[in-house]
Amino acid sequence: MLKYCNCCVMPNTKPDLYLDEEGICNACRSYERRKEINWVERKQELLALLEKYRSKDGTNWDCIVPVSGGKDSTYQVVRMLQLGMNPLCVTSTTCHLSDIGRKNIENIKRLGVDYVEFTPNPIIRAKLNRIGLEQVGDISWPEHVGIFTIPVRAAVQYGVKLIVWGENSQNEYGGPAAASENHVLNRRWLEEFGGLLGLRVTDLIGQDGIERRHLIPYTYPTDDELARVGVTGIFLGYYIPWDGYSNALLSQAHGFTTYDRTVEGSIVNYENLDNHQTGIHDYFKFLKFGFGRASDIASLHIRRERITRQDGIELIKIHDGKFPWTYLGKNIEEILKPLDISLEKFIKICDKFTNKKIFCSDFNGQLIKDKCGNLQLKWPRE
Repeated sequence: MLKYCNCCVMPNTKPDLYLDEEGICNACRSYERRKEINWVERKQELLALLEKYRSKDGTNWDCIVPVSGGKDSTYQVVRMLQLGMNPLCVTSTTCHLSDIGRKNIENIKRLGVDYVEFTPNPIIRAKLNRIGLEQVGDISWPEHVGIFTIPVRAAVQYGVKLIVWGENSQNEYGGPAAASENHVLNRRWLEEFGGLLGLRVTDLIGQDGIERRHLIPYTYPTDDELARVGVTGIFLGYYIPWDGYSNALLSQAHGFTTYDRTVEGSIVNYENLDNHQTGIHDYFKFLKFGFGRASDIASLHIRRERITRQDGIELIKIHDGKFPWTYLGKNIEEILKPLDISLEKFIKICDKFTNKKIFCSDFNGQLIKDKCGNLQLKWPRE
């Protein structure tokens, strides 16, 4: 049966999340340890590191900041500018960019930075979306690979040694790479925690006419290439206290636009605004593990004592795990059309990846759904 953290609302089904003898998850424990951190010293470490990588003669960019148009990447750019850095902002285009996502990308440019946007072959991208959905239950698989590989390839190409990432997701959401020494993003971190889900890039060669040359954007540079330039990637959240809500407030003050209502499947209006496919991605997390984006966000706010655990549970009951009929105002059939997947086929794929151990079924073993296609957990949060 599902067991939930006694502090937040995360279940033990979440990959890399563990409950200790007191029933507290490692993400909550990781947040507790932040109270022991000397953030003044960390800030000084950051300043010294930035000075080390700053272009002394102004002939190159000081660092690369990967940006998506979200509140966190806007925050990263603002902080780098405040610290006197001259960043090159690099975007690996999302799979199905929303209007608000484009608006926020344009806002980042207006902050006063040089900017490069890479858009991979959309025909190949659609094939990868479909393969990711059908084989590992992640429609966003190619995007999650590209957001890590494209900025690193840009660093090699332009000879920029430092990449400034945002949060260590293992630290924020729980995982074995949450320890303080894990503040560097490298090939090993990508392969273990970057969302590949066991599907390697090389596995795609030969599928649906995909050739090696089609996978250049999704291929991490070689160790020799990285060593030649001296590329390293750091998590800004290691050096500066990281909080999505605070990041959103600062970003809004610098032109970032939020959604006009709560984002579908979430409990806030400032998260996951750039990609129409995100609703499907988050729904499959619910199908596999019994929690969705609302659980993630609620847990972050519970740890920061903005809401109580009981309030988090009530919010989750309203918003978590609903069938993604729309996302950011776009109908699911419009979202699936570029992938040549019908709604009927999509539902079959959903059923294939649904964890039958944690959802209710009838006497014939068929999943029980309400009139809107929503499932019922066997052990809901209490």
